[in-house]
Amino acid sequence: MDATVQLLKNLTEAHGVPGYEAPVREMIRNYFQSLGEISKDGIGSLICKKAGSSAKPRVMVAGHMDEIGFMVKQVTKEGFIKFLPLGGWFDQVLLGQRVIIKTRSGDVVGVIGVKPPHMLSAAERAKVVEKKDMYIDIGATSLDEVTAAGVRAGDPIIPRADFVEMVNGKTYLSKAFDDRVGVALVISVLEALKTTPHANTVFGVASVQEEVGIRGANTSVEVVDPDVAIVLEADIAGDVPGVSPEESSVKLGKGPTILLYDARMIPNLKLRDLVMDTARELDIPLQTSTIEGGATDGGVIHLHKTGVPTIVLAVPARHIHSHSSILHRDDYDAAVRLLTAIIPRLNAETVDSFTA
Repeated sequence: MDATVQLLKNLTEAHGVPGYEAPVREMIRNYFQSLGEISKDGIGSLICKKAGSSAKPRVMVAGHMDEIGFMVKQVTKEGFIKFLPLGGWFDQVLLGQRVIIKTRSGDVVGVIGVKPPHMLSAAERAKVVEKKDMYIDIGATSLDEVTAAGVRAGDPIIPRADFVEMVNGKTYLSKAFDDRVGVALVISVLEALKTTPHANTVFGVASVQEEVGIRGANTSVEVVDPDVAIVLEADIAGDVPGVSPEESSVKLGKGPTILLYDARMIPNLKLRDLVMDTARELDIPLQTSTIEGGATDGGVIHLHKTGVPTIVLAVPARHIHSHSSILHRDDYDAAVRLLTAIIPRLNAETVDSFTA
């Protein structure tokens, strides 16, 4: 297992749903230790400062550390756990999935269930089961047993899914690629910049609580006060049955993507063109993407103070916002190459030109 695979495995298997990011945050802190000066904001985002030959411009490179999950809402007298979502979940992907409830007494494994289909009418079976009708079963038979296990309202719940190298050796299956892949890119790029001159100062950011309203971006951008920003994300791969080319042309293995539009940000056009021109010049594959029904940390970063030139670069992933998604190693490596080429080009003159 090479260093990149180990990095992705470590980050994705770590636990950290919105507001409960402590386990993954400590792992990221360990990676940041050798890469620069570490600071944080008041709600848990980590910031790693990598000084170059010039204090400015200040370049923010950000991925969010939180993953989608759940929280214990209440426990029934029969010992079943009702939950609420932390982040956006598609109801159809939940039933039968295993989860881990993180309690003060340790981790408790459960499974998401619902009324058995054998007891449903034909009309009921044809409907999508909603989260409000689901429960988590930890094998208990009473409220007292659940209490004895240490489970209480407010405990975070994490998808139970391990990292797997898939059959072709180039694709990986895991939970939390949204957005541990972005955090991994921050780490990989900071590592590459140790031997790459850059006339700027780079701030690698692992933000918190993106999945519940891009909250960590609001606070970490205040700490960094950037002149330019690159947001790193997992994008939606459209190369699956049922998705037309008009809906998405993004494919695994065809390169990272640059977002031309999302629901809360249109990228800075000159910065966008610099990225696209650099990819073309260096023969790095780059796909374009639009997301009409979602947003990223860029939504608040680009509005900091009087405005920050911002783009979103992403690694395509299938089945995001589920227990297990898939990405391609070639796309990750191409993203690292592209970022390592772009950042040294972000000198003061170039960054000033983005808003000229």
